[in-house]
Amino acid sequence: MSSVDLAVLTLAIVMVVGVITFLFSGQTGISYVPILILLGIAIGPVLHLVDRSEAHSLFDYARVFGLVIILFAEGHNLKWPLLKRHVATIGILDTVGLLGTVAVAAFAFSWLLHVPLAVGFLFGAIIGATDPATLIPLFKQHTVPEDMRAVIVSESIFNDPLGIVLTMLAIALLVPQADSAKLIEAIAQHVSLLPAAVLYFLYEVLASAAIGVAVGLIGYRLIHVFHLESFPELYSFALAFGGFAIGEAVQASGYLVATVTALVLGNHELFFPREDRVERASRVIDREHHFNEILATLATVVIFILLGAGIDLQNLMSSLWVGIAVALVVVFVARPLATLSILPLRKWSLRECGFMAFEGPRGVVASALAGLPLALGLSNHDKQLIAWGESILAVTVITILVSVILETLWIGILKRRWLDGG
Repeated sequence: MSSVDLAVLTLAIVMVVGVITFLFSGQTGISYVPILILLGIAIGPVLHLVDRSEAHSLFDYARVFGLVIILFAEGHNLKWPLLKRHVATIGILDTVGLLGTVAVAAFAFSWLLHVPLAVGFLFGAIIGATDPATLIPLFKQHTVPEDMRAVIVSESIFNDPLGIVLTMLAIALLVPQADSAKLIEAIAQHVSLLPAAVLYFLYEVLASAAIGVAVGLIGYRLIHVFHLESFPELYSFALAFGGFAIGEAVQASGYLVATVTALVLGNHELFFPREDRVERASRVIDREHHFNEILATLATVVIFILLGAGIDLQNLMSSLWVGIAVALVVVFVARPLATLSILPLRKWSLRECGFMAFEGPRGVVASALAGLPLALGLSNHDKQLIAWGESILAVTVITILVSVILETLWIGILKRRWLDGG
């Protein structure tokens, strides 16, 4: 069988498994995330319906293309009035909270697996972001109050690209020969490593945000100049991947560019209030957003199933108990400690903070990044990095499964006791 035929067969199997998963999830009310991963493991290392090396090859493409589409779709859902109302809470959770989560997860991984702290930092960065793809349908199902939903989902949408930036920083520190390390290495020639890391992070965030705003503004104007009502789907592709490419070309975060671009487009009625233009733009943006939502679902299916199919089952089983221990630290220590950072605002009750603390599942971004260290190790023929990459991949999968399963099971109880006053 040719490589093209093998890729087509693999994708066909993935699509069939995706259909089965959504049918089962719809009938049972169980989150589709753990089902996709477990079925990916079943068709990959268990039944060998999907070749592991083929899963890795396809995953490398799905990771990039899928994340751009997912973040572009999610960016449209960020509503400016709610962001403005809760900007302090979201800002603290996505800075102090995110860094605190990464630090605790890094220490736990390093200590329990007896690896250098730099490797732990890479794991922490990968697992740091929460998952809006899990949270959005979960909160709709359980009718979580709008303000609480807005804060947790907005935090999640923003910490996705920020988690990716931290992961690129961790890779730059651990693998200096990687492409993502070039900028930080150049900065480190003029200052020491720690200030270089801080400057690198600030550049990534600020440059990406500026490019995203610019692409969003230009994209909105072009809707009116070229009358793009006939093919908004193609136009959305051009904006999402064009912005991503520009960001990557200047060594910023293309993922954050895509998110901010979508934020501008999704709030065009507020940013561009002229009545004669709003109606046309709304038609175009609504159509392209609907198209992107469908593609984002498809990308989520492919990423989670290929993640499971690419797992080394022996390594997964050997890491099972330590992986569960790390996952429990992330769920019961890292996330609650991160949420404590918003207490000084005196805006949220202890019960509301408790709900935020225990509703931060890991998901699609962690899945997409989990195989990156292993891929770097394989491409650089670095046996040590391959070994670390296998461990990071296995423990990340376990952490995703544990966090999603626990937090989808107890959300009804937490909402009743802490939000409804029951």
